[in-house]
Parts: sequence; structure tokens; C-alpha cells
Amino acid sequence: MTGLSVHALTLSHFRSHKVSRLELSGKPVAIFGPNGAGKTNVLEAISLLSPGRGLRRASAADMTRKAGVDGWKISAVLNSQSHLYEIETWSEGGAARQVKIDGKSAPQNALGEIARVLWLIPSMDRLWIEGAEGRRRFLDRMVLSFLPEHADAVLTYEKCMRERNRLLKDQVRDPSWYLALEKQMADVGAQIWANRHHTVNKLTDAQEAAETSFPKADLALFHVDDSAPKPEQAQDLAAAFADNRALDIRAGRTLIGPHRADLGAVYAEKNVPAKDCSTGEQKALLISLILANGRALANEIGAPPILLLDEVAAHLDSSRRAALYDELCALNAQAFMTGTGAELFVELGARADHLEVTDNDGTSEIHVAE
Repeated sequence: MTGLSVHALTLSHFRSHKVSRLELSGKPVAIFGPNGAGKTNVLEAISLLSPGRGLRRASAADMTRKAGVDGWKISAVLNSQSHLYEIETWSEGGAARQVKIDGKSAPQNALGEIARVLWLIPSMDRLWIEGAEGRRRFLDRMVLSFLPEHADAVLTYEKCMRERNRLLKDQVRDPSWYLALEKQMADVGAQIWANRHHTVNKLTDAQEAAETSFPKADLALFHVDDSAPKPEQAQDLAAAFADNRALDIRAGRTLIGPHRADLGAVYAEKNVPAKDCSTGEQKALLISLILANGRALANEIGAPPILLLDEVAAHLDSSRRAALYDELCALNAQAFMTGTGAELFVELGARADHLEVTDNDGTSEIHVAE
């Protein structure tokens, strides 16, 4: 039994699944089936066992099965450090999703204390060449695996920033309106910077210590505007907010702070920025960081996170696939992997649970593969 794993999962009126039930061993899970059958929907359901909007960042209303129902529900039995938790999360009428843990109502962020979940999905293949927001989300998801309290810091910062931006758009110039907001933004903003640096250091150390067939990435945190100040201590950040207020009023938004951070990566062996690497190299760097996160977390809390790897094998040759599967099994991680055919997972053999997803007139069905 792995230290962190899903042992039972039920999807009710979720996406293409009317009612789907899974009983799992805790081993990696290979999910195969044709495009559109509902494989990724299973991964999305598992992603909702952690805080946030899930791997698609969809609204609760969009997750409801389009068949005359007005809500969905996901139930799971999660093993976390040898303790079994019963988790329920659901939405009714498109309302914000709710959470129960062991039958008691709980905030979403409470999930971060027991369920550490990371994912790679095809849309992230362009992570290194698109905007900084996606890279911040990718980094913050890894931060949450080490420091679940990071979610509260980010939520507080964003709430205060929205209120500050409202003042800026209204052209409010009286400093007294800003001081309390900026102090709170500075306090939690400094914590956000510290959390991100902590995680980058953990990933760097894990990469250096590992023998892996995947490339290592040199990571760096920076501000998207190189000319802007990047204060990371609370008092310096508060002063920067005050000093930048006139520019922010003209722009109608907050121009500096941790919400403007970016994650840079360099393919270490070739000394080439990730954005300039080939598509395959960029994917390999992402996989490398996910594996490094798993190793670092296993060293820190005794268990790697649950990994959701959508179509991860599609761009890997057979030798690289085998290397990935070997590393996941050595890590003792429950990785949920999807692909169009069973042949993509042949190298896993009996080391994984194998599931086939099919479409039956618009309804997803899941079968244990022979």
C-alpha cells in the first residue's frame, strides 16, 4: 500500500460518466480507450480531491453531465499516511463545489492537508512558450504539495489585490485607503515568495540527487517585468506597493508583486532555455520536474503525491516510456496515466491496474482490462 493513494472512486453525473465506480490497489493505474471516451474525466475527478478548480480549471456547472440533471458528485476513499479518509465533493445547480471529509463539512483547502495531487495534461506541453500565468499555476501546485498552507496565502493575497485594484481603477489617491490592504498583501506576499523559493530549492536538490534518464532543469524565479522591483521581504514589498501606487493608478491594476512572478527553466545539460528546446525536450523537462517533486515529497513526508499524467506516453518512444514507468514504480507513486491503446502501457505489466474506458451512446463505461 502506497503512502498516498486512491482506493475507491465513484463518479456520479460527472461529465460523461453517469455512474462509474473504481476499486484500486494503490498501484499505478493505466487507463486506455479511444479519444472522447471519458479517460481525462476520471483524472479531472481525482484532481478535485485537492483544493482548486481541477486540472481543466472548469466551472462547477461545466462538470455536470448534460442529461437533465443539475449537479454532480465525486466520492473517494483516500489512503494518506496509513489513514483512510472518506472524501465527498459535489455541486448542485452549478453552485460552488462543497466538500466533506469523513462525513463532516470542510473547506476546500483542508483537502491539501491530506491529498497531494500533481498533474500534466496536453495543454501544458506549451507551458514554457506561453504566458507566465500557466507557469505560476504549475509552480504553485508543486508548492502546495510541500506547503498546503500556501493556498490560504494565495487566496488572501488575491482577495486583497482585487480590493486594491478596485481603488486603483476608481482613481482613489488618498493613501489611507491603501495602507491596510498593502500591509496584508505584503505580509502574505512575502510568504508566497518564500514558499516558492523553498519549493524551487527542493526541486533543484531532488534533481541533483537523482539518477534519471530525464533531463535536469536549472530553475529560477523572476519578475515578468525585469525593470520592476522584486522585493521579497514584507517591509520592502509594502514600501514598493506604496512607491508604485501612482503608476498603478495610471494602469488601473497592481503592476508588481508575487502575482507577477515567473518560473524560468534551462535544459541543464545543453544550457538551452526551455522555451527554445524542442517539443519533446520541453515535455521531458516537465516530466523531470514532476518526478523531482515526487522524490522530494517522498523524502519529506514519506510519500510521493498522486500523479495525473494525461496522454503522457503519446510523445515518448518505447525506451523512454519504460524509463518513466520504472521511475514511477521505484518512487512508489500512484500515477494515473491515460492513452489511446493498451500497447502504450505494456511495459508496466502487472505493476499497474489496467482499465479500459469505452463510450456507450454518450455514456462512459469503465472495465477492468484482462
